[in-house]
Amino acid sequence: MRQTPLPARAPGRRRLLGGMAALAALAATGAGTAGCAAPAAVGAGRTRVRFWHLFGGGDGVSMRTMLDAYRAAHPEVALEASTLQWGAPYYTKLGMAGAGGRAPEVAALHLARLPGFGPGSLLDPFDTGLLAEHGVTEEDFPADLWRRGRIGGRQYAVPLDTHPMVLYYNTDLCAKAGLLGPDGRLKPVRGTEEFTAALRAAGKATGGPGLVVETLGAGTIGPWRLFATFYSQTGGTLLDEGATRITLDDTRALRVLRFMRRLTDEGLAHRRVDYNGTVGVFGGGETAFLLNGEWEVGTFTNLGLPFSMSRVPNLFGRPTAQADSHCLVLPHQRDRGGETNEAAHAFVAWLLRNSAEWARGGHVPAYLPVLEEPAYLDLHPQSEYRSVIDDVALDPPAWFAGSASTMWIELGAVLSGVLTGSRTPQGALAEMRDRLQALLDTPDPLGGDA
Repeated sequence: MRQTPLPARAPGRRRLLGGMAALAALAATGAGTAGCAAPAAVGAGRTRVRFWHLFGGGDGVSMRTMLDAYRAAHPEVALEASTLQWGAPYYTKLGMAGAGGRAPEVAALHLARLPGFGPGSLLDPFDTGLLAEHGVTEEDFPADLWRRGRIGGRQYAVPLDTHPMVLYYNTDLCAKAGLLGPDGRLKPVRGTEEFTAALRAAGKATGGPGLVVETLGAGTIGPWRLFATFYSQTGGTLLDEGATRITLDDTRALRVLRFMRRLTDEGLAHRRVDYNGTVGVFGGGETAFLLNGEWEVGTFTNLGLPFSMSRVPNLFGRPTAQADSHCLVLPHQRDRGGETNEAAHAFVAWLLRNSAEWARGGHVPAYLPVLEEPAYLDLHPQSEYRSVIDDVALDPPAWFAGSASTMWIELGAVLSGVLTGSRTPQGALAEMRDRLQALLDTPDPLGGDA
């Protein structure tokens, strides 16, 4: 789930479209990369379903387990799964395949990337009636996650999960600091003063900063995710609903930016640490708290670290947390339909109904019935923060937003300076506005229609 660095500026429209056209031509002639061949039946009565995804690490292990279980339960389907490189390389290849109309039957996509990914041209819509035949309906999902997959009245994405920022805490250190309740869970924390008091108590237990969060590095995005979490808690927005105009609220944004600066200025959080450093610091028992995505749960479990996880505390008035959602999509095929298309819908429905296994990697299943299953509720600490499913703060529906996006890299670089001390909150706010406006002024390279 870790980001791959992207270029600092969005590629020009002409350059990207030219590249897409060339790649599409390769795919159309069969000279493209492996996996772009036309759909076909395989073997004696078996139907081929190809699935492209970008899951590595802990969630990759969970996905392989799920795919093996699917194959065992569906011998009539020849499932071919390909794990591609995370980030920009994945989206470039997926776009190429859709542009050529010879894509895999099913693929994974970050939901916040959907508006810029060419629904109707690079993606085909789901047949919701066909999904319903396999036990999956709109009512089975959080309303906002389902709505974000719908464009122009058609469903182009079905959410598999949400992966929010969460608070990891070392249970031994927090017990030493008097921060755990009788049930062994972190005592409730509300507001910035209670949070900073908890960090000070944790710092006394560790002899150093109580918190670690990503503050710098090539392609850093941790500072953006931290700001997006806290800013969403103020009720502020970044862009209007049509993603055409900046709606950043200076008062709310400055309140958050000054708090972020306070964390490092007062020694409550480590000032200079990259992503891998945060994992090492928390995993080594050097600090009591880590703010990060929930996908590192397997890392710390394998280390034998005494830890648990909770939702990010409500510091600014709302219990929200920055998040994205892995979703399942149907990349564009010229001849989509028939048994292969039905098998693709059935495969998507099966993954959703069996996503308790997916939750082992930390993600919160979006298919609501799974959240009530004993197999999920027995997962600890994964089930501890499940209620965040109703309070996730997704990026605005802009082509340049979402996981592995230009916006994350652009704003992450600006906000990094607030945490490290190289930018003032006021200066960072002005630069955020400038970079957002530059992105708004750049045409969508894929021609997506939000």
